[in-house]
Parts: sequence; structure tokens; C-alpha cells
Amino acid sequence: MRAGADARPRTAGPDASARPAVATVHEHITDAVKTPDLIRLTGDIVLARFETMKVYAALGAVRSLLRRGRVVPGQTLVDSSSGIYALALAMACHRYGLRCHIVASTTVDATMRAQLEILGATVDAMPPSQSLRLDQELRVRHVRRLLAERPDFHWMRQYHDQVHHEGYREFAELLTAALPRGPLTVVGAVGTGASTGGLARALRESGRSVRLVGIQPFGSVTFGSERFEDPEAIIAGIGSSIPFGNVRHELYDTVHWLDFRHAMAGAVGLLREHAVFAGLSTGAAHLTASWEAARDPGRLHLVLGADTGHRYAERVFTRHAEALDPAGLRPRTIASPADLRPPWSVMEWAGRAAPEAARTVEGDAPSPVPTVELLP
Repeated sequence: MRAGADARPRTAGPDASARPAVATVHEHITDAVKTPDLIRLTGDIVLARFETMKVYAALGAVRSLLRRGRVVPGQTLVDSSSGIYALALAMACHRYGLRCHIVASTTVDATMRAQLEILGATVDAMPPSQSLRLDQELRVRHVRRLLAERPDFHWMRQYHDQVHHEGYREFAELLTAALPRGPLTVVGAVGTGASTGGLARALRESGRSVRLVGIQPFGSVTFGSERFEDPEAIIAGIGSSIPFGNVRHELYDTVHWLDFRHAMAGAVGLLREHAVFAGLSTGAAHLTASWEAARDPGRLHLVLGADTGHRYAERVFTRHAEALDPAGLRPRTIASPADLRPPWSVMEWAGRAAPEAARTVEGDAPSPVPTVELLP
């Protein structure tokens, strides 16, 4: 639906918001930002809209590491990040009296960097690169140099240490309490694999039937699209140019590959239709969930909205007049990654193993997920 096409109210009625609100006083900002707003987009689609979803990953990991004695207050935690995880880790370090050192992607803008520095994080910004692959490789190399110089630093290894899955158990409990019982399809960007994989596994272990739909950009090695290039791709955190040990390929039922312009269409459409200002990965998930829900009416679909749209304001939302109409977009159904074609392809992954290029080398294998009592 285009702007101005339908001016009818989109609320459930005049008394839809008349119930008295129940407010919670939080002890730290991380408790406030980790909890998503659950917004019903259609009868079959609910959006979990976060300010910073990776707070669950960072908090869960830091609490576990402290509990097990792998890190101690005052120690420095270091990692590479394209932005969202960097902020989440800095806030977790602020909460628990740890130091934070971030090796930042070129996608970390001045606003994000200022927040990190004010929170006390040391930020090493990598020089501009001609490709996201080179940017990612340079960041990992820089982290390794830091560790050689400062062996007392703890490398968080968000790409490989499955301790980052642990925090999503709390999110799964929230969803269990908030959503009706029954089958659920979770739709979200794959990224490091912690959010989609950690959530789906926790929900399945609770007894719920869960179908997991992962989203990838073209050019990502994770699900075999590395031979493609998307010149406009700036979807930070949705794919990878290097293997990630945290991605559990066997957990995914379906995979969608989308280019920048389709993700942009989903993000602009989400704002236009539902007044939700969210990032490109959320836009891609929104477009994907709309197509998936139309094919499986009556089944509840949960869209993971990892962050807000602020860091995409200039390069995406100011170009809203260029956005494609989501109503006219459809994916190409394929049977193998060899059949991949831009701008949008979909495949029933059905728990397949990782493609050869996405398998981690010895020494980068993920650490096992501990079962721990989380700190408050």
C-alpha cells in the first residue's frame, strides 16, 4: 500500500490502549533496552522490535563468563563489531565493572562511536575498505594483534563462542508468556547465528514447534552466496565474508537471500504501513515474513527486529521515494545454492550442514554452550 492510499485507523478500536500501563523501574539501562516491543503487524505476524537486540547476547555471555570465573571485574573484554554488538557489549561492561575494547567496522558511524567512547570503551576504527570481506578480515587480524600484545584481554569471540546463545533463553521465556501456544515461525537475519539459533533452540527445547527462517544477503559465505556482489549492500550484521562457528546450520528450515533494494523496500514499507522505524535487517525480515505468512495462513510468524533505523537514515530512509513496492515482490524458489540468483531467492534448507566454505577451521570451533545460573 502506497502513502495516502488508505487513511483508516490501524488500531483495534477506541479502547485499544485504554488499559492502565504497568511500568517497571529498572536497575540498569540494559534491562530496559533488552526487552522488545511486541507489535502485531497482521493477524499472523508479530514483530519483536528491539532498540538493541544483541544486549541479550552480550549480557548472557558476560554473566556466564563472570559466573564461571573466566573473566573478573576490571578485566578488558575485546571484540570486533559492525555496531550493534559493540554497543551491547559496552553497556554490559558498564553494568558489571569491566573494560571494553572494540575493533570497529567501517559501518560504525560517528554517533555510535561517540556512545561507545562515552561509555568508556576504547574504539579502534579500521580504515575504509573496498569490500565488507576485507573490512571483516582486517578487524579479526587486529584483534589477534591486540591479544598478542595484551594476553590479559578476553576475546569475546561473538562469531564463535556459543556462550552468546545463552541470553536468548530469557527472550524465549518472554515469548512463551506473551504469545499464544501453538506452532511458530521465527524469521530473522542470520548474522552471527546467536539470535535466531539461540532463540529457536530454546523455544524448541520448551516443547514448542518452531520453524526457523534465516535471512542472508548476497555475498555472504554463511549459506553459499559468496560468489555474488551487491554493490549497495550495507546491511551490517546480517551476513559474513568469513566462516562463523556460532551459526548452527542444522537449525534452519528455510533460507532467503535478499539484495539491498529488497531489504530497503521492506524497511520503508514497515515504516509506511505500521509506523515502525527499524533497520535494514528488520526490513528484510518483514518482507520475508509477509511472503511466508501468505503461504501458511493461520500460523503465527515472529519477525526479529534487531535495531532501530537511525543508522540507516541517510543511506536508506532519505531515499524512500526510490523504494520498491513490497506488494509486487516475489522470491525465486530454488533447490540448491548453485541455483541462487539475485535479487531474491528462497530455498528449503531443511537442516542441511554448512557449505564447505562456511565451515570453521580448527582453532575457530565454537565453545560449547554452558548451562549456568545468570547473574541479576
